[in-house]
Amino acid sequence: MALPRPAPGPKTRSVLPPEPATQQRAVAALFLALLSLFGLLGLHNFQRGIYIVAFTLLAGALAVWFAITSRLRARRGGTRSPRGSVAAIVIGGTGVLLSGFLLVGLAAFGKQVVTYSRCVSGANTIAAKQACQNQFVHAVGGGTSHG
Repeated sequence: MALPRPAPGPKTRSVLPPEPATQQRAVAALFLALLSLFGLLGLHNFQRGIYIVAFTLLAGALAVWFAITSRLRARRGGTRSPRGSVAAIVIGGTGVLLSGFLLVGLAAFGKQVVTYSRCVSGANTIAAKQACQNQFVHAVGGGTSHG
């Protein structure tokens, strides 16, 4: 008795790995994307915040550009998409969006945020910190009337 033959599966073609330059471009994109997100963690000093946010926006935009161009080069060359390129697009895009929102926020309320940061750094008690927060909320127009 002969064993049944397995059913023919979908045709698979062997796809070549990406060229080293394309893979390195994707790795650089992933590094820049992570740098754009981790750079936002350094935003504790609001006096230099605009520079940090601008840097992270630039790093995220470059990451997305490098990742997309590495995928396009791989497609044109008939090779496999480089590892990390999709992750770089997602992480870099997230970094661009967060940086963009923060840049708009700092442009709109930069002076108030710097004043609040200075006030809180000089506050020694909880009541003083609460007073700083109330002053900030009032300065950005968020004061609500109760009544």
